[in-house]
Amino acid sequence: MLWFSEKGTTSLERVLELARRAAAEARERICRDPKRVLLLPPDITRAHSGAGKITEELYKIFAESADVYVIPTLGQHLPHTPEQNRWMFGSIPEEKILKHDWRGGVTKLGEVPASFVEEVSKGKANWSIPVCLNTTLVEEKWDLIINVGHVVPHEVLGFANHNKNYFIGLGGKETICASHMMAACCGIENNLGCLLTPLRQCYNKAEEDFLGFLPDCYFEVTMAYDENGVLGHTGVFVGADLDVYLEAAKTSREQNVTIVPPLKKIVAVMQGDEFYSTWVANKAIYRTRMAMADGGELLIIAPGLRRFGEQPDVDELIRKYGYSGTENVMRLWKTEPVLQDLTHGTAHLIHGSSEGRFRITYAPGALSKEEIESVCFGYADLEETLKRYDPKKMKNGFNVMPDGEEVYYISTPSAGLWSTKEKLDGR
Repeated sequence: MLWFSEKGTTSLERVLELARRAAAEARERICRDPKRVLLLPPDITRAHSGAGKITEELYKIFAESADVYVIPTLGQHLPHTPEQNRWMFGSIPEEKILKHDWRGGVTKLGEVPASFVEEVSKGKANWSIPVCLNTTLVEEKWDLIINVGHVVPHEVLGFANHNKNYFIGLGGKETICASHMMAACCGIENNLGCLLTPLRQCYNKAEEDFLGFLPDCYFEVTMAYDENGVLGHTGVFVGADLDVYLEAAKTSREQNVTIVPPLKKIVAVMQGDEFYSTWVANKAIYRTRMAMADGGELLIIAPGLRRFGEQPDVDELIRKYGYSGTENVMRLWKTEPVLQDLTHGTAHLIHGSSEGRFRITYAPGALSKEEIESVCFGYADLEETLKRYDPKKMKNGFNVMPDGEEVYYISTPSAGLWSTKEKLDGR
């Protein structure tokens, strides 16, 4: 049930007002006087959505009369440092921000049957998806749980947020691995921008089957660029079931999918204070691949880039096998034990390849030319790249450089999806 929504360009101040309204609604509908409250925001890679400020506002409201905790829905990303928590969540005390442990801190609730997975994937995947979730979430007593997040096109689930917060953000290794490999087998370009992907259908079933006991609701926002190229809030959606996701995702589909002609060169920026690994910076590839012309180049400016994987074993996996294309990775998957064990990493290698159709060039902050080229990407010097494509001077969309080169610039590729009409219509 959608409790309420508000659409239209709005300010962060108005979003925070609606957070206060959501808190009042939650007290009325779920628990009038909650004594233990859990807030589940996204991690730092979604900081541009204002989720940290929203979480801080909700914390202040409930902390007046309740014991309130926050678990950033990291998935297998690295936990935040105290400095990152202060930057994102402001005044929330560090001891109230818990770290999700995707390997050792989860409890198994059941599984999505292999028969269901095979049915919704049309035979592309035929394994069960274990439902292993954060132990603090499922074993401790909570009077109220609020999921906070940004609904935007997503490479695995079609659109991000909603119950993704649970099954990936607070999921265990078994869940994350089985999920990512299923989505990869279904095809990243078949997932992007679709309301109900095969994996989303699995998560909806898992939520219905296993999470009915949680006293939870969702606070979701959408964002879009205005006429001046500034990213801002365009909608707030609050409620307790799938309708919340569907309304937000429909809005995102209308606002965040940009139709373009085939683009010969895209320059995209992955902000240095949010994106430290190709695991997350490769969103620049996912969100633009359907717009790239054959033989074109995607140039990714990533000043914060200092590793490939979020975890050491996945970093090692990426360094060993590289983004070498679906055919090669799937061939290796059949025989390499590490690729069979870390299947979320295997899926990531597939998602991050252009399949030889276009070039991917990184201008990284702290990875060498040899490191970048070893994983099948091209390398560009960061300082020289910033001189030529200065983000302070570029505008979102088409730009013509002094020497006549035409490039398409995207300041925040993680906030949208770019595609040709033919790619969208041809699915």
